[in-house]
Amino acid sequence: MREEKKYLVDEVSCYLDKSDYFFLTNYESITVEETNTLRERLNEFDAEFHVVKNRMLKVAAEKQGYPDLSEWLTGPTAIISGGDNPPGTAKTIENFFKETEKVSIKGGMLEKKPLSAEKVGELAKLPSIDVIKAQLMGLLQINAQRMVTVLQAVPQSLINVLNAKAKTEA
Repeated sequence: MREEKKYLVDEVSCYLDKSDYFFLTNYESITVEETNTLRERLNEFDAEFHVVKNRMLKVAAEKQGYPDLSEWLTGPTAIISGGDNPPGTAKTIENFFKETEKVSIKGGMLEKKPLSAEKVGELAKLPSIDVIKAQLMGLLQINAQRMVTVLQAVPQSLINVLNAKAKTEA
């Protein structure tokens, strides 16, 4: 392999190393301004959008032990990777696609498992990590409140009985 191609493969390998997921998109007819807008939105999730050569991506993915990507490597391809919030990144791509009707998702990988375009869409519908954490904290808090209520009920019942007894004797 020539040095130039080896450099390109290494560069694509860096994109694959940025996170445990990546999404492949068709970016045909997207303008520079729209690309910059997408990159800004992805930056919120520490994700990046890079145009790649299909052959270089295929070689880099094979080197890293990914399943065959051939079905997605047709036409102009861009890779989106980075960050630790795959649902948020997928949601950003989906929203951008709806707005511009130019970028379409070809597929992706999550923990080296292939995701069809439909699965990426389902991933986009999941709540973000922050929302899930908030829901979990809410559930834990509700259970703690119920436990305190139960623990307070026994002494409170005893006090009510003693008060009632005191009133009947008085």
